[in-house]
Amino acid sequence: MIRSLPFLILLTLVLNPLKGYSQFLEKAIEFLTIYPNKKAVAKDSTLYPAKAILTPVVSYAPETNLSFGVGVKGLFKLNGSGDETRTSNIPLTIQYSIENKYLFYSGFEIFSPEERYVLAGNVWIQSFPSLYFGIGQRTLDANEEEFEYSQILLEPIFYKNMFVPYLFFGGGFRYNEISQVKAHPGGLLEGDEQTGALGSTSSGIQLAVLYDSRDNLLNAKEGMYIELTHGFYGSYLGGSHQFQLTRFDLRYFTQPLEHKKSTLAFQCLMHFSHGDTPLHELGRLGGDEIMRGYFEGRFTDRHLLSMQVEWRQKLTPLWGFTVFAGYGGVANKVDQFNLETMNLSAGIGVRFLIDKHEDLNLRLDYGVGRRTNNYYFNIAEAF
Repeated sequence: MIRSLPFLILLTLVLNPLKGYSQFLEKAIEFLTIYPNKKAVAKDSTLYPAKAILTPVVSYAPETNLSFGVGVKGLFKLNGSGDETRTSNIPLTIQYSIENKYLFYSGFEIFSPEERYVLAGNVWIQSFPSLYFGIGQRTLDANEEEFEYSQILLEPIFYKNMFVPYLFFGGGFRYNEISQVKAHPGGLLEGDEQTGALGSTSSGIQLAVLYDSRDNLLNAKEGMYIELTHGFYGSYLGGSHQFQLTRFDLRYFTQPLEHKKSTLAFQCLMHFSHGDTPLHELGRLGGDEIMRGYFEGRFTDRHLLSMQVEWRQKLTPLWGFTVFAGYGGVANKVDQFNLETMNLSAGIGVRFLIDKHEDLNLRLDYGVGRRTNNYYFNIAEAF
C-alpha cells in the first residue's frame, strides 16, 4: 500500500521537533500559495481571491519504490459569482517514481453564478503498480499479487439546477481505458476468468441526479450530498464490454453541539454492476476516502456496500482531530451481503488548517482494518 508523507510535515518534524509547528506550517503554506488574480482583486474588492495551494509530496511504497510529486488545490469563483455561489475547486496531483511510474489526477466541481449549472468529474492518467487478491469477499491475504497497468479515465458530468435549490439533473460521458497490463506469469490475475482482467475499454453515457446542500464543499459542517449515477456501456461508443453501472453516494453533516466546534459526518457508498462488467469496473473496497486502513481493491466484486462515520473536533483555530469508523463489503449478488462477510475499519486523524477563508485542512489519518493498517496524507477531508 502506498504510504505518503507531505513534505511540509516531514520538514516540520525534522526542523521543529519541539516547538513552532503552527508558525512553521503557516509560513510554509503561505509561501506555497499562489494568488493568480491578486492584482485584479486589489482593484475590485467584489472579486473572489482565487488561489492555488501547493503541497510537495514524497512517497514510498513497496510496489512503486520512492516517488516524488506535487499536489495543487485550485480554489476560485467564476466572474459574476457572489456569496450565494459556493467556491469551485480543482485539485491536481502529479507523482513520478524512480522506477519511471507516473500518476496524474484531477477531480473538479465548478459552479456557474447563482449555481444554475455545475460541471463535475474526474480525470485519471496513470501507470502504477497495484495489488490483486482475487474476486470476492473471502479472498486470502496470501493471494496478494502485484501487477502493473496503464489507465486513462475521463468522466465529465454536466448538471442543471431544477425545481428547487440544490437539486440538479444532468448527464455526461465516461471513458475508462485499462491497457498494458503486466501480470505475474502463471499467476492469479493471468489465470483469472474475470472478463477484462488483462485490459478493457469502458465507454458510455451516464445519467445523473445530484442534491448538494453542503455549506462547504471542502470541509462541510452542515448539509447533505446525494449523487446517483447510472451508466450504459457498450461498443456503440468504442467500448470493449457491454454492461451497466449504478453508483450511489450519500453524505450527511451536522454540528450537534452548541459551541459549533464539532462535526458529525456520515457517508453511505453503493456500487452495483450488471452485464459483462470488466475487472476494473467492479466495486473495490478500501482506499484513502472510505474504509481507510484497507488497500484499495483489497476486496473486489460486482456489488459494493460501505458506510463510514466520522467525528471532527476543533481543538484550536489551527489544529483539530478526528475519529472514524467504517463498515463495508462486496458481493457477487445483492442478496449475498450479510454480517459475516462485512468488514470493519477504524482510525484517528489530525487536522491542520491551511486556508482560513475556505476552512481547508491538511489531513493525516491512520486507519486499521482486519490484519491491515495504513496512514494517509492529503488536502481536504476524506468526504
